[in-house]
Amino acid sequence: MLRCLVVGLALLVFDANQAMASWIDGSKAQLQALDKITARISTLTATIGMPIRFGTLEITVQRCAFRPPEEPPENVAFLEVYDQGHDASLPRRRVFFRMGFFIQPGSVGAGTPGV
Repeated sequence: MLRCLVVGLALLVFDANQAMASWIDGSKAQLQALDKITARISTLTATIGMPIRFGTLEITVQRCAFRPPEEPPENVAFLEVYDQGHDASLPRRRVFFRMGFFIQPGSVGAGTPGV
């Protein structure tokens, strides 16, 4: 039983390392932001670790990565978003702090469940 568990854990670590090796770290991330008042979409380019502003929001991309061209087109980004609000005397408030996975439109088959 213990031998099976050790072999299973070794295979799990091997698969995790292989999966991480197929991601390429990016130095910039391209984001699209929607202004819900004017219904305009803006394309923002953010350098990793440098905050950018969009309205009252301050967006920082902490890490981004993408798959090589021979793999399915997927991107991942770790975003941190703060809202300053319209009153600069108030402290900013964190509204988003997580990893997001993004798949290119049209890259998923029509018969895939859950899509």
